[in-house]
Amino acid sequence: MVEKVKRLKRELAYQGIVTNMYRDTVEVPGGAIEEWDFLHHDGAAAVVPVTEDGKIIMVRQYRNALDRETLELPAGKLDDPKEPGIECAKRELEEETGYRCEHPEWLVTIRTTVAFCDERIEVYVARNLIPSKQNLDDGESIEIEMYTLEELKEKIFSGEIEDAKTMASILAYGAKYCE
Repeated sequence: MVEKVKRLKRELAYQGIVTNMYRDTVEVPGGAIEEWDFLHHDGAAAVVPVTEDGKIIMVRQYRNALDRETLELPAGKLDDPKEPGIECAKRELEEETGYRCEHPEWLVTIRTTVAFCDERIEVYVARNLIPSKQNLDDGESIEIEMYTLEELKEKIFSGEIEDAKTMASILAYGAKYCE
Protein backbone atom coordinates (compact mmCIF):
# COMPACT_ATOMS: atom_id res chain seq x y z
CA MET A 1 0.00 0.00 0.00
CA VAL A 2 1.34 3.44 -0.94
CA GLU A 3 1.64 5.85 1.95
CA LYS A 4 0.05 9.26 1.48
CA VAL A 5 1.06 12.75 2.50
CA LYS A 6 -1.14 14.10 5.29
CA ARG A 7 -1.64 17.83 5.84
CA LEU A 8 -1.56 18.57 9.57
CA LYS A 9 -1.89 22.34 9.55
CA ARG A 10 -2.26 25.30 7.15
CA GLU A 11 -1.37 28.83 8.29
CA LEU A 12 -1.79 32.06 6.33
CA ALA A 13 1.68 33.59 5.96
CA TYR A 14 0.80 36.47 3.62
CA GLN A 15 -2.43 37.84 2.19
CA GLY A 16 -1.95 39.57 -1.16
CA ILE A 17 -4.06 41.23 -3.82
CA VAL A 18 -3.95 38.32 -6.27
CA THR A 19 -2.66 35.42 -4.18
CA ASN A 20 -2.45 34.23 -0.58
CA MET A 21 0.64 32.42 0.69
CA TYR A 22 0.26 29.63 3.22
CA ARG A 23 2.71 27.54 5.22
CA ASP A 24 1.56 23.93 5.35
CA THR A 25 2.82 21.43 7.91
CA VAL A 26 2.65 17.95 6.43
CA GLU A 27 3.51 14.42 7.43
CA VAL A 28 5.25 12.65 4.56
CA PRO A 29 5.54 8.89 3.98
CA GLY A 30 7.86 7.47 6.62
CA GLY A 31 6.48 9.82 9.29
CA ALA A 32 8.75 12.86 8.87
CA ILE A 33 7.15 16.28 9.43
CA GLU A 34 7.92 18.96 6.81
CA GLU A 35 6.83 22.50 6.01
CA TRP A 36 5.73 23.30 2.46
CA ASP A 37 4.71 26.59 0.86
CA PHE A 38 1.29 26.78 -0.78
CA LEU A 39 0.12 29.65 -2.97
CA HIS A 40 -3.65 30.07 -3.40
CA HIS A 41 -5.09 31.81 -6.46
CA ASP A 42 -8.85 32.23 -7.00
CA GLY A 43 -8.60 31.26 -10.66
CA ALA A 44 -8.54 32.88 -14.07
CA ALA A 45 -9.64 32.57 -17.66
CA ALA A 46 -7.88 33.06 -20.98
CA VAL A 47 -9.06 33.37 -24.55
CA VAL A 48 -7.73 32.34 -27.95
CA PRO A 49 -9.43 35.02 -30.09
CA VAL A 50 -9.49 33.98 -33.75
CA THR A 51 -10.29 36.50 -36.49
CA GLU A 52 -12.23 35.64 -39.66
CA ASP A 53 -8.95 35.27 -41.57
CA GLY A 54 -7.59 32.84 -38.95
CA LYS A 55 -5.22 35.18 -37.14
CA ILE A 56 -4.98 35.04 -33.37
CA ILE A 57 -5.22 38.26 -31.39
CA MET A 58 -2.46 38.60 -28.82
CA VAL A 59 -1.70 41.21 -26.18
CA ARG A 60 1.68 42.69 -25.37
CA GLN A 61 1.95 44.02 -21.84
CA TYR A 62 4.43 44.70 -19.06
CA ARG A 63 4.79 41.96 -16.44
CA ASN A 64 6.33 43.06 -13.15
CA ALA A 65 7.60 39.58 -12.20
CA LEU A 66 9.82 39.54 -15.32
CA ASP A 67 10.39 43.32 -15.50
CA ARG A 68 9.62 43.33 -19.21
CA GLU A 69 6.84 43.10 -21.74
CA THR A 70 5.47 39.71 -22.75
CA LEU A 71 3.34 38.48 -25.63
CA GLU A 72 0.32 36.60 -24.28
CA LEU A 73 -3.24 35.62 -24.91
CA PRO A 74 -5.88 37.89 -23.34
CA ALA A 75 -6.54 36.67 -19.81
CA GLY A 76 -7.41 37.75 -16.32
CA LYS A 77 -8.36 36.60 -12.87
CA LEU A 78 -11.88 35.79 -11.80
CA ASP A 79 -13.65 38.73 -10.13
CA ASP A 80 -14.96 36.25 -7.57
CA PRO A 81 -13.88 32.64 -6.92
CA LYS A 82 -17.40 31.51 -7.91
CA GLU A 83 -17.48 33.48 -11.20
CA PRO A 84 -17.87 31.12 -14.17
CA GLY A 85 -14.70 31.00 -16.27
CA ILE A 86 -16.64 31.70 -19.46
CA GLU A 87 -17.91 35.01 -18.04
CA CYS A 88 -14.40 36.03 -17.05
CA ALA A 89 -13.12 35.08 -20.51
CA LYS A 90 -15.79 37.17 -22.25
CA ARG A 91 -15.03 40.16 -20.02
CA GLU A 92 -11.25 39.95 -20.43
CA LEU A 93 -11.54 39.53 -24.21
CA GLU A 94 -13.47 42.78 -24.52
CA GLU A 95 -11.46 44.71 -21.92
CA GLU A 96 -8.07 43.81 -23.38
CA THR A 97 -8.73 43.54 -27.13
CA GLY A 98 -11.83 45.58 -27.86
CA TYR A 99 -13.64 42.55 -29.31
CA ARG A 100 -16.60 40.60 -27.97
CA CYS A 101 -17.73 37.03 -28.52
CA GLU A 102 -21.21 35.81 -27.69
CA HIS A 103 -20.39 32.09 -27.50
CA PRO A 104 -16.79 31.23 -26.61
CA GLU A 105 -16.02 27.52 -26.76
CA TRP A 106 -14.15 25.76 -23.95
CA LEU A 107 -10.72 24.53 -25.08
CA VAL A 108 -8.73 23.32 -22.06
CA THR A 109 -8.15 23.75 -18.34
CA ILE A 110 -4.62 24.58 -17.22
CA ARG A 111 -3.09 24.18 -13.75
CA THR A 112 -0.09 26.46 -14.02
CA THR A 113 2.30 25.30 -11.29
CA VAL A 114 0.93 22.27 -9.44
CA ALA A 115 3.97 21.85 -7.18
CA PHE A 116 3.08 24.87 -5.04
CA CYS A 117 0.05 26.72 -6.48
CA ASP A 118 -3.60 25.84 -7.10
CA GLU A 119 -4.20 28.38 -9.91
CA ARG A 120 -6.70 27.08 -12.45
CA ILE A 121 -7.13 28.78 -15.84
CA GLU A 122 -10.10 27.94 -18.03
CA VAL A 123 -9.22 28.60 -21.68
CA TYR A 124 -11.78 29.36 -24.39
CA VAL A 125 -11.69 29.86 -28.15
CA ALA A 126 -13.51 32.98 -29.37
CA ARG A 127 -14.65 33.15 -33.00
CA ASN A 128 -17.20 35.35 -34.75
CA LEU A 129 -15.63 38.34 -33.03
CA ILE A 130 -17.69 41.50 -32.73
CA PRO A 131 -15.78 44.82 -32.73
CA SER A 132 -16.35 46.70 -29.47
CA LYS A 133 -14.19 48.97 -27.36
CA GLN A 134 -11.06 48.23 -25.38
CA ASN A 135 -11.68 49.00 -21.71
CA LEU A 136 -8.40 48.59 -19.82
CA ASP A 137 -8.09 48.52 -16.05
CA ASP A 138 -6.41 51.50 -14.38
CA GLY A 139 -2.67 51.29 -14.85
CA GLU A 140 -2.98 48.69 -17.62
CA SER A 141 -1.24 49.34 -20.94
CA ILE A 142 -1.81 46.74 -23.64
CA GLU A 143 -0.85 46.62 -27.31
CA ILE A 144 -2.86 44.38 -29.63
CA GLU A 145 -1.00 42.25 -32.19
CA MET A 146 -2.26 39.59 -34.61
CA TYR A 147 -0.41 36.47 -35.72
CA THR A 148 -0.99 33.26 -37.65
CA LEU A 149 -0.83 30.00 -35.73
CA GLU A 150 2.47 29.15 -37.45
CA GLU A 151 4.00 32.50 -36.44
CA LEU A 152 2.99 31.88 -32.83
CA LYS A 153 4.44 28.37 -32.87
CA GLU A 154 7.71 29.86 -34.12
CA LYS A 155 7.63 32.38 -31.26
CA ILE A 156 7.02 29.56 -28.76
CA PHE A 157 9.85 27.37 -30.04
CA SER A 158 12.29 30.28 -30.39
CA GLY A 159 11.70 31.21 -26.75
CA GLU A 160 10.04 34.55 -27.45
CA ILE A 161 6.78 33.34 -25.89
CA GLU A 162 7.43 31.85 -22.43
CA ASP A 163 4.06 32.31 -20.76
CA ALA A 164 2.77 28.83 -19.87
CA LYS A 165 -0.93 29.52 -20.39
CA THR A 166 -0.24 31.04 -23.79
CA MET A 167 2.04 28.21 -24.90
CA ALA A 168 -0.34 25.47 -23.77
CA SER A 169 -3.39 27.22 -25.19
CA ILE A 170 -1.88 27.97 -28.60
CA LEU A 171 -0.58 24.42 -28.97
CA ALA A 172 -3.92 22.95 -27.80
CA TYR A 173 -5.79 25.18 -30.25
CA GLY A 174 -3.53 24.06 -33.09
CA ALA A 175 -3.92 20.39 -32.19
CA LYS A 176 -7.70 20.56 -31.86
CA TYR A 177 -8.64 22.84 -34.76
CA CYS A 178 -5.79 22.87 -37.27
CA GLU A 179 -4.35 19.36 -37.61
